[in-house]
Amino acid sequence: MNTPSATPTSGLVLLECLVAGTTHRENLRQHEPALYLGQLLQLVREADSKYDDWAVKVLTAEAEAGVWLGYLPEVRNETVARLLDAGYPLQARLTHKAWDEDWLQLEVEVVLLSQ
Repeated sequence: MNTPSATPTSGLVLLECLVAGTTHRENLRQHEPALYLGQLLQLVREADSKYDDWAVKVLTAEAEAGVWLGYLPEVRNETVARLLDAGYPLQARLTHKAWDEDWLQLEVEVVLLSQ
């Protein structure tokens, strides 16, 4: 599991995408006000997912109680999953958030950190 720090870091942007599944996350409406642009998020590999072989969860970066926001989209997550599996340092940052009725649109960028 990668737990990002609170300090923005530099690196190579690998992916920009909407977070999938936000409509299925309970209590997301109560957590949304605490989400802010530029916020660092953690990416957690879910290798045992029965729905997606390359599942990658997106969570807030609180050390033990991060809020599960959703997943990287299934059609765009394989490279990120493989890099996480290989131990590469990845981080996500929130770049956009907006409500569309009951759907919270969260856009993130996934960054391969400079070493």
